[in-house]
Amino acid sequence: MSLILKKTANALRMLSIDAIEKAQSGHPGAPMGMADIADVLWRKFLKHNPKNPKWSNRDRFILSNGHASMLLYSLLHLSGYDISIEQIKNFRKLNSITPGHPEFGHTPGVEMTTGPLGQGLANAVGVAIAERTFGAYFNRPNYSIVDHYTWVFAGDGCLMEGISHEVASLAGTLKLSKLIVFYDRNNISIDGETKGWFTEDVAKRFKAYHWNVIDNVNGHDFNNIYQAIHQAKKQQKKPSLIICDTIIGYGSPNKSGKEECHGAPLGVDEILLTKKFLNWEYEAFYVPTEIYSKWNFHDQGSKLEKNWKELFTKYSIEYPELSNEYNRRINGLLPQTWEKNSELYIQSICNLNNELSTRKASQNILEQWGKWFPELIGGSADLAPSNLTMWSGSQSIKDNISGNYIHYGVREFGMTAIANGIANYGGFIPYTATFLMFVEYARNAVRMAAMMKIKHIFIYTHDSIGLGEDGPTHQPIEQLISLRTTPNLNVWRPSDQLETAISWKSALESKYTPTALILSRQNLVPINRNSMQIKNIYKGGYVLQDFNAYPNLILISSGSELWITMCAAKILSKKGYSVRVVSMPCTNIFDVQNPTYKNLVLPKKVNKRIAIEASSSNFWYKYVGLDGVVIGIDMFGESAPAPELFKKFGFTINNIVKKSELLLNK
Repeated sequence: MSLILKKTANALRMLSIDAIEKAQSGHPGAPMGMADIADVLWRKFLKHNPKNPKWSNRDRFILSNGHASMLLYSLLHLSGYDISIEQIKNFRKLNSITPGHPEFGHTPGVEMTTGPLGQGLANAVGVAIAERTFGAYFNRPNYSIVDHYTWVFAGDGCLMEGISHEVASLAGTLKLSKLIVFYDRNNISIDGETKGWFTEDVAKRFKAYHWNVIDNVNGHDFNNIYQAIHQAKKQQKKPSLIICDTIIGYGSPNKSGKEECHGAPLGVDEILLTKKFLNWEYEAFYVPTEIYSKWNFHDQGSKLEKNWKELFTKYSIEYPELSNEYNRRINGLLPQTWEKNSELYIQSICNLNNELSTRKASQNILEQWGKWFPELIGGSADLAPSNLTMWSGSQSIKDNISGNYIHYGVREFGMTAIANGIANYGGFIPYTATFLMFVEYARNAVRMAAMMKIKHIFIYTHDSIGLGEDGPTHQPIEQLISLRTTPNLNVWRPSDQLETAISWKSALESKYTPTALILSRQNLVPINRNSMQIKNIYKGGYVLQDFNAYPNLILISSGSELWITMCAAKILSKKGYSVRVVSMPCTNIFDVQNPTYKNLVLPKKVNKRIAIEASSSNFWYKYVGLDGVVIGIDMFGESAPAPELFKKFGFTINNIVKKSELLLNK
């Protein structure tokens, strides 16, 4: 290897360890160990344009081992992205664009927020699915306008996490040949040598997943890495895993190959020794001009995008409708007829009197609206007949790669993280589904969707003890609190098909906030509303009805409990009480309304309040106050038919009337 080639890789190492030393925090081992792989990939293979990080046909690079973030920031800086040397120096500092782990939307060139290990790999599977499906929809003979690779860096920790099994298995089944993963096999994690807890044959494991495995690649040899990438790109029927043997902390005389360089700065003395060992004679944060010129990708990137734009211009002339649709979808614009058509549908169901579960109402909406949204791509964790996520236009991508439905299998965590990747890719609106109880498997990926501010619609059915005989293992209790208290996540629990339609409309129109739709298994009674009440559903909470004069009691409810709350209010009104019923389908949206509106719905001077919901009671005290009453459930349920369970736990008209009278007469 020539001296200049060594220096291009060493520039990555030095910027990384200098920034980590200045921050007195970070992970130098992985950037030092993977610098040679990164050097080959980014300078010789990666298709991108630093001047336009959002060019739609760029290759996607995802750092699954996100603790190696300084490697990515160094790559972006040297390649010419808008990340200055000052931002490199501000690594992990407040208000910098170089945070401790990569954050999507925060740093130009960062494709995913990564850090929780394994999820970047899962996101990448989603990106690879999106690339293939998007291409199958839009590409035409001689016009491969969607044609790029998805590259991933992953470490031992990523492959130890169970999510790697879920998503790698599915990727092999789907034959995602343009997904190429580099496994950094350095055999070191925070606790030390992994031979004490990670001894499986990774190559055989991935071969069993139907991957193309390229093993025993010297991760510090330019030519060896180069040939491995060439070999991977030739594979047309399988995703590829390139297993690179590296030395963690490569170049550090005293700490390389040891866990002590995994998650702590090298120290000033060790950095000096490292520079001497690598023949790097420059001061901290200095990169010679000749090295910058070897790295800078402005000209190459601009040429790549220019060539693509010329192709797309010709495509637009020959396929104008497809071209317009491509631009609409890639820019995240709603269909032109959306507002008119959605309102017509909502008006058509306002006076329907048939009892319907909200999961079935959701499927009816998909049946109607799915044909307007070719970007909708759905899926369920092996529960499609229960979640009701398929509609007549659903086509499995396994059978038709331009389809719109993914059978994820029993992989709740993998499903959610994969769909996050699809959402970040652009041009799609993913929806994923399971039982509400099993959000527990997917919880961290839900959090990442909220953190990345992406449009991902979570469908969680069987929302309470109302699912009945399956018992407490399947009956969600505390899950609604967990979701509602997640920042930047809208959680809707609609009470009938009208509220379900509006919750879906809100989800589809939300640009930077994912949405969870919490839906019932059992049929629910439809409720009549006037035009103002329908309008106010969009505000998350609204006055459903005032019984008698100005209220001295407010009943607040959501979902399946709203109907019995209305029935109880009618009985109380006949007894002479003034009662208001407030429907609260989305507390997150209600909470951000202006104070005047919130006080109109929940007047401060009316302090006698009761909340009724078949979930954990603690959440509702924010609305009823410490002197209020919550009819909730704070145990794990029972196994019995739903009507018996609702009666046992006090979700009855009589119990609401009884609790109300006790509070009113207190």
